[in-house]
Amino acid sequence: MLISITRNTFEELIPTFATGSQYQYYWGKFPDFLRRLLISVIGVVIVFFVRISPFGQSLGILIFAVGITVGTYWLWGPIFWASRRNIMYRKYSYSGFWQGRVLDVFVTDDVIGTEETVNSRGELVIVENRERRLNLEVSDESGFQSQLQVPIRREYRSIDVGMVAQMLVVSNKPDLSRIAKTSDIYIPSLNLWVSDYPYLRRDLFVEVSRKLRLRSGRDSRRRPSRTSSQRTRME
Repeated sequence: MLISITRNTFEELIPTFATGSQYQYYWGKFPDFLRRLLISVIGVVIVFFVRISPFGQSLGILIFAVGITVGTYWLWGPIFWASRRNIMYRKYSYSGFWQGRVLDVFVTDDVIGTEETVNSRGELVIVENRERRLNLEVSDESGFQSQLQVPIRREYRSIDVGMVAQMLVVSNKPDLSRIAKTSDIYIPSLNLWVSDYPYLRRDLFVEVSRKLRLRSGRDSRRRPSRTSSQRTRME
């Protein structure tokens, strides 16, 4: 099932500015906080030396404003990065509510980064950082398939093949014939979200889901269903 939604609804589901859960995602762990704090400290030091230079003395108010902005990067940085990610998603013109079923659930061991280090013989070696990740494949009656890969969590063990799955899809095609991106996935029978980055306002998505399913049930006998030729696998 794929139902187009209005632009207003889409913009409510994915707001321009970071939500609380998105801010928390980009806040990260303690090393992420230290990295932002280090950037703030270095920035303030640079601004200080610019301020005491002959050039900086003529730009007092501007330099002060830049110093405040850079000095608080550790605090507003997550808002910036989350909002930027939302804006990249919102650039698509059309969106829809998608419902299908879980096609497959499996775990892979993937490389998430590399580090350069020196071994006991003084040789430079590259160490791969690997992480076990959950892969969730979903599909619908039209043949559309999509796969989402996320870090493993204990609650994901309840997901089984055949369960109903819902998500938001976006496209630059008015008929949503070519899906460009998908959102986090909601499993209504478990009241469970499967995601890495929380794109959606989840409470609102659940409400939209309820309303659209009711509308779809009323209209199903009057509206022809989509065929498999009308949509393609996500690029």
